[in-house]
Amino acid sequence: MSEAVQGPWVVGEVDADPVDRRTGRERVGEVLRERILAGELAPGERIDLDKYAAEFGTSRTPVREACLALAQDGLVKVVQRSGVTVIGVSPESTIENFQLMAALSGVAAQWAAGKISERDLLRVKELQREIRVASQSGEDITTLNWLFHAAINRACGSPRLIGMLSDAGRMIPRRFFALFPERVPCSLDDHEDLVRALSARDGVAARRIAEGHFDIAAKLLADHLGRR
Repeated sequence: MSEAVQGPWVVGEVDADPVDRRTGRERVGEVLRERILAGELAPGERIDLDKYAAEFGTSRTPVREACLALAQDGLVKVVQRSGVTVIGVSPESTIENFQLMAALSGVAAQWAAGKISERDLLRVKELQREIRVASQSGEDITTLNWLFHAAINRACGSPRLIGMLSDAGRMIPRRFFALFPERVPCSLDDHEDLVRALSARDGVAARRIAEGHFDIAAKLLADHLGRR
């Protein structure tokens, strides 16, 4: 899978902007964040500024700025003379991050069940069908998955909750299905159950399904990081 810029757990506007408006620092930061959260950059590993500058076709400055931003989230340590070292995330922190995401997503799904319009519900159903078709064709479903969750989260009608989801999503790996392709069928079944709950305006069921969706992901990723 490619390292898509729009991850499965990030929320915001549903319509994807075809023009990449990110700065060099943002592009580098998103990729480094993903690699750290997925365990591809291990704790204690040094980040070579020149190496990543060459990879992204930038100077060292955007790479260093990206590392400074990651340091604010506790993912790396930046020392004047020693350079940048990965701190990473522990399996325990990963579970905690997913638990926060599960709780927030559960509330968003519950509220969305009572507020979602017919037009937005139709859009969610269309996205789910597109995800199913793309999965069967072996295509990358990362962006479609993001759009699916974003549509539901936005339907909750609470800007404050959407903001909290965005903050929590910063600590969740975006390319989850690339790490666990065997999880895709079960995840798609969760999506269909969630769509049915939204269609029935069943907020209790929608919350339970959304929470369970993330709980399973937490355990899989925690085990993965523990093995690494």
